[in-house]
Amino acid sequence: MSIKAGYLKPLAHIGAFMTAAAWGSSFLCTKVLMVDGGFTPVEMYVYRFAMAYLLLLCFTFKKILSDNWKDELQFILCGVCAGSLYFITENYALENTTTGNVSLLCSVSPIFTAAIMALVFRQKVKPGVVIGSLIAFAGVACVIFSNGETIEIKPTGDLLALSSSLSWAIYSLAVKALIPRYSGFFITRKLFFYGVITAAPLLMFQHEPMHLMELFDIAQPRYLLNFLFLVIFCSLLAYIVWNWVMKVLGPVATNNYLYLQPLVTMIAAYFVLGEHIYLLGYIGCALIIGGLIVADKLDIKKKNR
Repeated sequence: MSIKAGYLKPLAHIGAFMTAAAWGSSFLCTKVLMVDGGFTPVEMYVYRFAMAYLLLLCFTFKKILSDNWKDELQFILCGVCAGSLYFITENYALENTTTGNVSLLCSVSPIFTAAIMALVFRQKVKPGVVIGSLIAFAGVACVIFSNGETIEIKPTGDLLALSSSLSWAIYSLAVKALIPRYSGFFITRKLFFYGVITAAPLLMFQHEPMHLMELFDIAQPRYLLNFLFLVIFCSLLAYIVWNWVMKVLGPVATNNYLYLQPLVTMIAAYFVLGEHIYLLGYIGCALIIGGLIVADKLDIKKKNR
């Protein structure tokens, strides 16, 4: 193994952690724009990813279409599953069930990913990854319950949250075949394009007025700052890094880092919003981090036997 190859996996873990941290922090930015700025869930998705697409197009304009129509159809599937379907079902789930239910049910994506690989693709899932996933999932539950959330059965919202989680798992597996043959910039741009055009019709039919001009309100510069953070760090850079990490670590191990999102949100809310962290929250932190370590270290030990 070369020195460069030896550093590849640690860099991938760092990239996955940074991406999960950005996505965990995005909740606070989205909350500012939706609660204070009045942006609707569909607006938040379309404006954010349309801007990210236009920026990314500046770097990848030379190649527009993929190599064949089969790949193009697969890009459409990825764009819907990782874009419009994922975000919009998640946002509407929040309107039909508790935040705790949505956070918990959306975090089962790594379990869905492992199950699909085992059942559909008949690929063996490593025991360390399964054990680590379950430990981290328990940690997510602790983080959620530390904020006083309770589980209530509300079929509409809960099914929407599960659909969101399943759609991300499908994307993780569908994009796996595309990653070796296309650059991260190209894949990310295609995801944004198909995600935006499939969500745009919903924006056209919303009853509320558009809030796009709120971003240019000089009296409220925080709207634009939060929006730019979502576009540049949580969309543009995060998706490029995430697709590269999946190439190095694989979809199941990479998706385990999604368990970090509630943890990051909790810590960010403590410093930004002054929300308290309780004992159960600290236990959840330890379980999430421990689960990620177990998923990685057990796999390494097995390889070294």
